Amino acid sequence: MEQARGNIFKRIDWITIILFLALATMGWLAICGASHSYIETDFLEFFSQEERSGKQALWIGVSLITGLILLAVKKYTYSNMAGIIYIASLALGILTIFIAKDIKGSHSWITIGSFSIQPAEFMKFATSLTLAAFIGRRGFKMSHNPDFMKCIAIILVPMIIIVAQNETGSALVYLSLFLVLYREGMTGIFLLMAVSAVVYFVTGIKYNEELFNTLPIAIGPYAVTVLIQIFSIAMVKFWCKNNRTFTILAIVNIIGTLCSYWIAVFLIEFNIMITQYLLLAFNAIYLILRIRLAKEKKNIWIALYILGAVMFYNSCDYVMHNVLEEHQKVRIEVLLGIKEDLAGAGYNVHQSKIAIGSGGLTGKGFLNGTQTKLKYVPEQDTDFIFCTIGEEQGFLGSTFVLVIFVLFVLRIIKLAERQDDVFGRVYGYTLASIFFFHFTINIGMVLGIMPVIGIPLPFFSYGGSSFLGFSILLFSFLRIDSDRQAVKR
Repeated sequence: MEQARGNIFKRIDWITIILFLALATMGWLAICGASHSYIETDFLEFFSQEERSGKQALWIGVSLITGLILLAVKKYTYSNMAGIIYIASLALGILTIFIAKDIKGSHSWITIGSFSIQPAEFMKFATSLTLAAFIGRRGFKMSHNPDFMKCIAIILVPMIIIVAQNETGSALVYLSLFLVLYREGMTGIFLLMAVSAVVYFVTGIKYNEELFNTLPIAIGPYAVTVLIQIFSIAMVKFWCKNNRTFTILAIVNIIGTLCSYWIAVFLIEFNIMITQYLLLAFNAIYLILRIRLAKEKKNIWIALYILGAVMFYNSCDYVMHNVLEEHQKVRIEVLLGIKEDLAGAGYNVHQSKIAIGSGGLTGKGFLNGTQTKLKYVPEQDTDFIFCTIGEEQGFLGSTFVLVIFVLFVLRIIKLAERQDDVFGRVYGYTLASIFFFHFTINIGMVLGIMPVIGIPLPFFSYGGSSFLGFSILLFSFLRIDSDRQAVKR
């Protein structure tokens, strides 16, 4: 392997750097707006270490210096050191559980002098690097079950450790890495399972106590069984491409569902859920029989999907009332509109909506947000930083921030696609997935369309660990990208 000559600063992608600096600058200004009061403030006070804006400015500087160091590390060092970095991060994560102080029920922060760091933020880098190195190794095949299961383990192990720290929101970020596996050849059925699980949960929980006008049957459970029928039969058509099996299942399920409903309404009232479960059982049995009769081997996965979907939904009610903490249960109920709790679980979102709405088209101006200055929105400079942007910069300013974020993620995807090896491409997609997840969920929860799970907005939310963690992810990838043509095999 021969390293071609050339200045790293000539090969680095400056468009990404410019977008990063734009986000960092706008994020720092937002923190200034969220953390300062109406009292007349000298400009230099924004850099005071007594103020959050000053501390954030320090972390931005530390991140830039760290970024320069990472740009000096050669590409093969990242791939070769991935396993060691991963094991070290897991060890630190486990240690954190035992030595971290209890902060609002979470054991995820290690205090060093006057600073606190959150190891979970750096585990994203280690996990992304290791996943990329593993998929990029010679002989890897996503279709090979042992290889696929190892990828799952690489993702799930840090998730389990972070959940043990009671940081469920941070753990959920790792689910975004499944998008990377899909890009590298994972069957789409797993994504369908994830999406359908969310649909079943939301539909079943939201309409669990609402009854049909004509029958004493809850809408939620009935709707879920119909959705399971639709999803599973659609999989037969579009995934297995078994037209005959699809036609028979579609006819039997449509006739069976409509006839049972008609009979229950107009002839003899009975529990139509019995018919629905019988139809699902018929679907599963018929699919298994077709494996022997017509060698339709993929049918086994659809049969297992039906069984798993039924078991999953019937466990949702138990999870809601016996597994989730009370505050988590209330947050879900508020999000789904089952109950209104403007003084409790729904307070943050309600106040953030007021702040964003009060900004109007052009906003109230820098440092002029009333909701922000009067501290109506809790966590307004961390998880709910976007409400500060909405209030001070209005619809136009918020839209501009969204556009920059979208361009940033799209640019990373473009860089990932131009890599000359699997390692670089996979690592690039892990970045894009992580940034997209943070960006979508954070802004969604501020707007009240996503659950409040407490994850930061990249380069905006106050916090040195998150800013440094995101910067490490970015600058290491920029170095890997800059070496794509410099390395000759």
